[in-house]
Amino acid sequence: MTALPRTVLAVLIAALLSPFLSALHTAPAAAAACATDPATPKRQLRGMWISSVANIDWPSRTGLSVSAQQAEFRAWLDLAVSKRMNAVFVQVRPTADAFWPSPYEPWSQWLTGTQGGNPGYDPLAFMVNEAHARNLELHAWFNPYRIANHDDPAKLVSTHPARQHPDWRFAYGGKLYYNPGIPEVRDFIEDAIMDAVSRYDVDGVHLDDYFYPYPVSGQSIPDAATFTKYGGGFSNVGDWRRDNVNLLVRELDQRIHAAKPHVSFGVSPFGIWRNAGTDPLGSRTSGLQSYDAIYADSRQWVKQGWVDYLAPQIYWHLGFSTAAYEVLTAWWSEQVRGTGVQLVVGQAAYRAGASGQDAAWQDSAELSDHLYDNRQHPEVAGDIYFSAKDVKADRIGSFTRVVNAHYSKLALLPARGSAAAPAAPAITSATRTSGGVQVSWTGSGTSYAVYRVDGTPSAADPCFFADARNLVKLTRQTSFTDTTAAAGSAYTYYVTALNRTHQESAASAGRAVTGSGGGFSVVVDNADAGFAASSAWGTSTYSGQLHGSDYRFAEPVAASDPAWFRTAVPSAGSYRVEVWYPANSGYNSATPYIVAASGGNQTVTVDQRTGGGAWRELGTFTLSAGTYNVVGVSRWTSTTGYVIADAVRLTKV
Repeated sequence: MTALPRTVLAVLIAALLSPFLSALHTAPAAAAACATDPATPKRQLRGMWISSVANIDWPSRTGLSVSAQQAEFRAWLDLAVSKRMNAVFVQVRPTADAFWPSPYEPWSQWLTGTQGGNPGYDPLAFMVNEAHARNLELHAWFNPYRIANHDDPAKLVSTHPARQHPDWRFAYGGKLYYNPGIPEVRDFIEDAIMDAVSRYDVDGVHLDDYFYPYPVSGQSIPDAATFTKYGGGFSNVGDWRRDNVNLLVRELDQRIHAAKPHVSFGVSPFGIWRNAGTDPLGSRTSGLQSYDAIYADSRQWVKQGWVDYLAPQIYWHLGFSTAAYEVLTAWWSEQVRGTGVQLVVGQAAYRAGASGQDAAWQDSAELSDHLYDNRQHPEVAGDIYFSAKDVKADRIGSFTRVVNAHYSKLALLPARGSAAAPAAPAITSATRTSGGVQVSWTGSGTSYAVYRVDGTPSAADPCFFADARNLVKLTRQTSFTDTTAAAGSAYTYYVTALNRTHQESAASAGRAVTGSGGGFSVVVDNADAGFAASSAWGTSTYSGQLHGSDYRFAEPVAASDPAWFRTAVPSAGSYRVEVWYPANSGYNSATPYIVAASGGNQTVTVDQRTGGGAWRELGTFTLSAGTYNVVGVSRWTSTTGYVIADAVRLTKV
């Protein structure tokens, strides 16, 4: 498979999708028979790492004022919301220090520039409150053993535990580490982490890939005396080191869930456990083996159920000879299958479009194609991107492609554990206002999902809720104004309640809202007089997902030859623009749609391989009044496969 061209691989992936999706993407039992769209999964973890060490993401530099730090963090959360994410993983203990007033460790130097310096507020309390206000989960990310990115203990604040207990530490590769083989060290690290768990309303505890230090050529880890003292039950130092890490993982799992059963515990290990050339249980790879190099037996953590999820850092591209992305997602999927441990993929957003990376990472489709590969594996419950600044940078439009192809709708987080779902909420009102439709309800959930269905069906169909195509809001409030509701359209709203671990209730009774009669909405089909295209555009009735009697198709070309949809826009204002196309695995993955907005043409790329046979929203645009070509489908794209022009819908909002 690794030798296949990308286009052939994409076709094979698409052909394999449907048999594997229902287990992950359909929540109600009755929805198993519903036809779901893999582009709009019901449940999917979507997160990004916000790294504090060396001020990678936040704070952007040391010494910022409280208000500046808080404004920066709010902006990261707003970025996550804008990308339809539902979780952030924030580094709160980067170098044996703390982003909260810890009785165990000093304030982090990455806040003020001085280790032990009080930042003037409680960052962790602030971060949790701000994340939850946006209905984002906040997972507190801890680095367990790293003390400092230098090897001079004298640079640590005088009260630092690593100075008070010099026997707890060692220097290696120019850095300082706590010695994982000392039981008191393990207890101390767990206590420091549990202080944050017990005092703050975090949603998860997250460890990264740093356990024993990564190997440095010509150096040995200086723990021979510790092995002599504590390793009596082991015949070799490697097994003993792995057991030390295993104890930390197992004990943290026990302590976290004993204190707060709803808190999720997971690890993001290096992407390779062992290579098949070393161990027949390993993957068909030939890279560094974390089992041997850093003594992380991540496969055992899964098999023993010591973690709720594992997020291996599969930071390589499709087809990479040393460690192919598709090889590792398949291998990790096999490891978690039947264990109850969820698989989340660590994605290398930092590589996409970055200088010095392999040619594959200069293709804006690389990251998006990773998620297409994920669809082959129902075990993959979502993705986390490293890191926030790379999500924001969106080099070569890579992350925009991810959002357009995979995050066009919101998604519930995967349920964890076996808690009972809340009772169904009750909608108390659904009223048209000048700003949309205001929906209010009562219920006992931690959060709520609001679904909107076109028309006024006599009864709720379980398939309304089988995927996220009708999901319009996830909130911790008990009211919501749907600003995307067209004034002239009738809708029915339903609300479900979710508990802390995301089990979902039955739907409320539906509440219908009729059209106001004053709204404007128009559909232009390719067969209508408002459509125009050159002779290069063919006509087809091949797909059953078509709108109307047929649709138009054309080969991509490096020239301007758009098919245009022309209509009369009655007045200047904001209009929701939606498109309809039949989908096929051989169609274009980056079809450019041109919207003639009042401030100038805006282009939105759409992956026409999936998501067909339904209205797909391009966005809300400011349009001028008049009759003109409003939406075009361009042939100018470097990706292969037919571009499709079928129908467009404009709705004034």
